[in-house]
Amino acid sequence: MVGGGENYLSAFALLLHASAFQIGLLSAIPQVVGTWVQLLSVKVLNRLHHRKAIILVGAAGQAVIWLPLLVLPLVFLENAPWLLIACAVAYVAMGHLAIPAWNSLITDLVDPNQRGAYFGHRARVMTMTNFCALCGAGLLLHAAEEWETPWAGFAIVFLLAAAARGISTSYLARIDESTESVTREAEFRLLEFLRREGGSNFQRFLVFSGLMHVSVLIAGPYFVVYLLNDLHFTYLQYTAWLAAGILGQFVTLKPWGRLGDRYGNKKVLVATGLLVPFLPMLYVISTDFYYLIAVNFVGGVIWAGLSLGLQNYVFDAVRPEDRAKGVAVWNAVNALGWFLGAMLGSWLAAILPSQLDLLGWHLGLASNLPFVFFISGVCRLVVSLSLLGTFREMRSVEPISHRDLVAELPLIKPLTETFLHQDRKNP
Repeated sequence: MVGGGENYLSAFALLLHASAFQIGLLSAIPQVVGTWVQLLSVKVLNRLHHRKAIILVGAAGQAVIWLPLLVLPLVFLENAPWLLIACAVAYVAMGHLAIPAWNSLITDLVDPNQRGAYFGHRARVMTMTNFCALCGAGLLLHAAEEWETPWAGFAIVFLLAAAARGISTSYLARIDESTESVTREAEFRLLEFLRREGGSNFQRFLVFSGLMHVSVLIAGPYFVVYLLNDLHFTYLQYTAWLAAGILGQFVTLKPWGRLGDRYGNKKVLVATGLLVPFLPMLYVISTDFYYLIAVNFVGGVIWAGLSLGLQNYVFDAVRPEDRAKGVAVWNAVNALGWFLGAMLGSWLAAILPSQLDLLGWHLGLASNLPFVFFISGVCRLVVSLSLLGTFREMRSVEPISHRDLVAELPLIKPLTETFLHQDRKNP
């Protein structure tokens, strides 16, 4: 569903002649609405106490919504982008309905000291599945493009996404919730929860996470516009670019999880938070296809650690009985940042030039979007440098210096061990 469906929603919107502003809304509005649904879901969870029922409603709802999401924009072409945004809002809302119940259930099932390894392994399985689905969907879209019927390719991809979510729902229905002790969530009073967490480590973490999402989403929704509209990538090239990012995640998720378990999720956030600002800046340098593939592979590596660190830090930072509401509040803050960043990015895309003349030096680009990406990188760097030091690790973990941490990073550690092994063989 994610690899074959969600990854191509923006490409589908471009096929329907969506503007950059509408692409931004497609990315931002569903997250904001979905988050409010998630806050409502926490209230429902407090009263219903049947987590699996909420999970199943959300999962089944997502499977069903793929059908109007595909049909309505193709039937009502004049309003197609707006209808796609409306369907995407309903789709994401159903997914967010299940999130608090799912997080509450899964954290009861997993040992706190093994969460990093578990979620790292789970994310690796999901990433590999997403990778296969992404490549399969890309080949379908490429074939449909060759036959000059791209809409037919999207129809097949989205129908398969609906079927996949239906199958996953059937597996979720097999969970026997009664065999596990249930962490009872405290009554969800948002203002009371925020007052109790006021000035706390968790609140400072929320500020970092929210502002990082603002900075990231200045660029995030517009890579698809840059690659497909400005650089004229084929669907196959776009798929290869997406696949490189997913492959980068896959090969490093497990090491990131182990690193977080051993040295703490804060260390993971420090390492990735200081690296992620430079990723969008690299798009100013070159438009070469293989260069952009390499950049997105490195991006996948870094984002694997940042996403895992953010998620697991929330689980560490709040009390077990507050976990569902903590996740809901964190997602609400992120969604607000998501919306503000996407809207700021669309505004910058409308006003920035595509060329820069400075002191006799001329820089001409395929469009103005690389400048938007560069601004996103600068904002990320400011957020990391100013806020990473404001919150601390919440678990008792093994200490490590920053220098040793660099040597332990995924991809760097295997290279270091290889060189050391070669040195021992050749004194």
